[in-house]
Amino acid sequence: MVAAGKGAVKSLAISGDKLFSAHQDHKIRVWKINTHHEHDRQKCSRLATLPTLGDRAAKLLMPNNHVQIRRHKKCTWVHHVDTVSALALSSDEQLLYSVSWDRTLKVWSTTDFRCLESVRNAHDDAINAVTSSNDGHVYTGSADKRIKVWRKDLGEKKHYLVATLEKHNSGVNALALSRDGCVLFSGACDRSIVVWEKKEGEAHMEVVGALRGHTKSILCLAVVSDLVCSGSADKSIRIWRGVDRSYTCLAVLEGHNGPVKCLTAAVDDDHCSSSNMSCIIYSGSLDCDIKVWQVFVPSN
Repeated sequence: MVAAGKGAVKSLAISGDKLFSAHQDHKIRVWKINTHHEHDRQKCSRLATLPTLGDRAAKLLMPNNHVQIRRHKKCTWVHHVDTVSALALSSDEQLLYSVSWDRTLKVWSTTDFRCLESVRNAHDDAINAVTSSNDGHVYTGSADKRIKVWRKDLGEKKHYLVATLEKHNSGVNALALSRDGCVLFSGACDRSIVVWEKKEGEAHMEVVGALRGHTKSILCLAVVSDLVCSGSADKSIRIWRGVDRSYTCLAVLEGHNGPVKCLTAAVDDDHCSSSNMSCIIYSGSLDCDIKVWQVFVPSN
């Protein structure tokens, strides 16, 4: 167990022996995972809180590092000033992306924990989701109903906007990418999961389908192998598989007594066979329970 600090934990990201946690108190905390081989138990110790004291101090003295956050209040640009809602790592795990209800996208170094960049007013409303692909694109989803695509090319100092995706009728809560990064799934309060696809080398994505079946807001998404898992405020989890842009709901998992807020999943190689693929799905809910599901689906 880790003493996480003040405020709810909103998101987690893991890189090697480091665990990053996003919090409602506007902070990101970095933990070192220590394995105690004697009992095969893991314990975490805090490495840093972002922004670090050194990072704040280095920016404090220069007026151009200060930004207006309220009518009579300023702070340095390395600070989030509202709930940090989601985290994502770059493909090489050298960068950590954070988004916040303060409408900013920030980029952090995972080695020295410095804030490298802050995109102010990245959206017109709170940002709820972020994910990144192997080709360097970063996707953010917001309560403003939009998904934005960002990129930083070699030699560029900052990320720049390359596309804005608009299809949802309400706020976007969750994003997930296929393994090859060519398909993006977005879940929203409009109860739909929109499927976006891009051609090789292109940043802009086009809608190729929508997954419907949940009766309340989509709150979280996870991709494992060729399956998409969705968690909803309707307390259920749905498992989807797509073939030639046509998606089918393979299973509905029910058992939580509250909205399903987070999901992660992995292939269970020990129980896969020539006819079936086995997956382990972990779900967290506002009912304060974490459930573990084993799902068997027919192999392609």
